[in-house]
Order: sequence, then C-alpha cells, then structure tokens
Amino acid sequence: MSRSAMSEKDRSQPKQKKPFSWAQFLSSLVGIGLVITILAPLLPQLLWSVGFKWFFPDLLPRELNLRAWNYVFSDVSRATEALWQGTLIALVAMVLSMIISVPAGRALGLYKFRGKRLIEFLILAPTIVPVLAVVMGIHIAFIRYGLASTVLGVVLVHLIPTTPYVVMVMSSVFANYEPEYEEQARTLGANPIRTFVHVTFPAILPGLMVGGLFAFIISWGQYILTLLIGGGTVVTLPLLLFSFASSGDNMVTGALSVLYMAPAIVFLVLTSRFLTGKSGVMGGFGA
Repeated sequence: MSRSAMSEKDRSQPKQKKPFSWAQFLSSLVGIGLVITILAPLLPQLLWSVGFKWFFPDLLPRELNLRAWNYVFSDVSRATEALWQGTLIALVAMVLSMIISVPAGRALGLYKFRGKRLIEFLILAPTIVPVLAVVMGIHIAFIRYGLASTVLGVVLVHLIPTTPYVVMVMSSVFANYEPEYEEQARTLGANPIRTFVHVTFPAILPGLMVGGLFAFIISWGQYILTLLIGGGTVVTLPLLLFSFASSGDNMVTGALSVLYMAPAIVFLVLTSRFLTGKSGVMGGFGA
C-alpha cells in the first residue's frame, strides 16, 4: 500500500478522544485559582485608578477618567523615575544575592562541618532581628564611607533581607545535588568553567530562578531600608505609594498601586514553572 493511500486511510479514521483525567482537571482548576488569586488584588486598585465620583454605597464609580494615569506618567509625579530606579535596584540586588548565595548554599547543602548550625543561624539573623535596629548602625557607617543617599548604598543594604532567602533556597538545591556529575565531566576533560556552564548551572537553574524571584520581590518592596539609606534622594515606588496613600488621593494611589504590583506579578509569572517539581527548591536548608 502506498504512503498516499495510508495517509488517506488515517485521515478517514475518526480521532480517538483522550480519556478524562481528574488529575489534569484539578491541575487546571488550581492554575485558574492561582491566576485569580494573583490578579484579584489588581482589580480594585485598577478601578480606583480610573474611578471618579465613587461614593458609598455605589458598587462602581459613576464616572471614569484617566486623570490619575496622566499624572503618574508626567514628569511632576516622578513615578517613571521611581519605576526604573526601583527595578534597577531590585535587579542588581537579585544578581548580587545569587552570586553570594551559590557558593554559600553549596557549602551548606553539600558539606557537614563544625559550626554549621551557627552559620545557618547567622545567615537567617537579618530576617529575625528588627530592621530598624540593624539599619541605624549601618546608616552611620554608610555616612562615613559616602554610601548614604546613593543607589549603591541602597543596593547594598537590600542585600541584608534578600541574601538569607536565596542562601536558604540554594542550600536546599545543593542538598539534592549530585556532585559526581561534575567529577565525570572533569574526567572527560572539561575545565571548571565548562563544567559549571554545562553541568552545574542547568542543575541549579530552578533554584536560581526561585531565589531570584524572592530576592527581586523582597528588594522591590523595601520601604524603610530605602527611606533611611536613600535619604529621600533615591526614590522608588514604595516611597511614592506611601506618600500618596497618606495624602488621600485615592485615584493616584490606585494607579501607583497597579504600577507597584505589575513588575512583581510579571516576574512571578515568568518563574512560576520553577516553583513546583522535584528539584527540592522549596525544602529549606539542606539535610
């Protein structure tokens, strides 16, 4: 039988429907629920940003206009400057946190040594100690070294809350990592750089993505650290948002809230597939 005849025969046969799977159905429901949960906080803020003459007990605003958005994207509000500056600070803090956390997580996840529990406690200490108690002493040191009221100073102080989370994620990843693959690559002639690029990096990529997500969101949402170290010179969206929230202008506050939540949601969506699976990313410090 010729190929054309076989292809016509295959086309004539009805396609069999895939059997119903409860697992796929529940997975779809969970996915839809997560999307709704993530996007639900945006809807009231989005309505506030365009709502005019919205009084109780009206469920919806009586009029809609773009006054708040026109103001937010004007030069007077400094919202665009705060958006780009906050994104830059969060990205740099994320990258520096990952650079610090990869060797630290490898040591904590793969090796047993005396004083390991103490080091783990010291790494987690910035998340336990009150932020003001830590930052006041750092602020004095930053003033002496000329780092206060600078973007670099804000980036460095953001490493205090971000690095512990990334180290915790990476130590969990390396606790489930098999270093024998690196030894095999070195035996076959790969140098350390090629071994890291082709063996280590693909294996720890899910952990890097999840740790980067934590670092970005934590740095992006910092208010007290940015205010104290930045001294009002380094402006980010949390600073503007708190300022307008206390002013009573609900429309501008709503617009800034949407702008404030958007990058974190986009970053979460891009890294969401690394939040599940068997990589052991979310398991805490390695055994």
